[in-house]
Amino acid sequence: MNNVLITPRKYVQGPDALKEIGSLISILGKKPILLWDKTVKGIVSQTVFDSLKAAKIEYVDVDFQGDCTHGEVDRIVGIIKESGADISIGFGGGKTLDAAKAAAIETGLRIVTCPTIAATDSPTSAATVWYDDDGNCIGFDCWSFNPDLVLVDSGVIVKAPARTLVAGMGDTLSTWVEARVALKTGGGNLAGGRSTMAAMAIAKLGYDILMEHGVQAKLAAESGALTPSVEKVIEANILHSGLGFESGGLASAHMIANCLPSFKQCRHLMHGEEVAFGIAAQLCMDKAVTMEEVYEAFDFMISVGLPVTFAELNLDGVQRESLKTIGDVCAGEGSLCVSHCFEVTSEAVVDAMIAADALGRQRKEMLSISQ
Repeated sequence: MNNVLITPRKYVQGPDALKEIGSLISILGKKPILLWDKTVKGIVSQTVFDSLKAAKIEYVDVDFQGDCTHGEVDRIVGIIKESGADISIGFGGGKTLDAAKAAAIETGLRIVTCPTIAATDSPTSAATVWYDDDGNCIGFDCWSFNPDLVLVDSGVIVKAPARTLVAGMGDTLSTWVEARVALKTGGGNLAGGRSTMAAMAIAKLGYDILMEHGVQAKLAAESGALTPSVEKVIEANILHSGLGFESGGLASAHMIANCLPSFKQCRHLMHGEEVAFGIAAQLCMDKAVTMEEVYEAFDFMISVGLPVTFAELNLDGVQRESLKTIGDVCAGEGSLCVSHCFEVTSEAVVDAMIAADALGRQRKEMLSISQ
């Protein structure tokens, strides 16, 4: 198996970066589709329209219907074919960007992602996460190439609810926690090979940035202030986490997280919040980590407000038998849990989730007393 690193062709981040979209995409094509929901369109459309007009670029305006389903992507593909578009640009959160990527792959278009929140590492990746019509995660596809351009307007992102930035920290934290598991076992990554030294260094850098700047970035974002800490965490959430997870590898944290939406009580959670509890459970199951590492991760998640207990997932009082549905999926065929150096059983996953809840409650109590 080869060592493989995959990345987007170009990454641009900064305040007012969207003002440059016209000049930046002009080398990619002449007629983009603009995929966004009504909320995102209301925030960024005038900036985008002005920039495209200045670059003399014609566009096709497409409203995203809310979930990255096969049916929604088929609808977008139909619009692309009818309009003759040659670039697929997604604006918004992970589901919109994933749909834009999937539609582009099917039609052979160039791909541009413009995240308006730093809540996931979707923007840089060559992956699409699929959902059914009821909002359940049903799997993911890894495409043959990454976006041609990732355009990150930090001035837009800092105006989003601070919760979105914190959710992204959950995704970023998991990148190093999971990638080192795959490295130790020689497991494959989503790039179709083994991790490179560069991918591991990037994954660890994202983790270290959170430890140093995460709390300060959250406080600044709550006030809408674009500080150096916020810029660094945005880069960690989108670029470092994106490159790190895709070329590093995934494990139990994401597998558990992907199962949580099967509980209707958890539908209010953002992806990074689900992943945070997945991290907590994985650390309680992993034989190779030290308790110092476990406490560091738990205490960081608590400090920024990421969920580490059942109560925070809206699953307070959940019974073991209910959790077994997650354990069975994690122990089943095709699970990301195979990245571990030990067999992951359904019982072990359930035990880890219960242990994570207990430890989370204890650490929260200890931290509240110390403050």
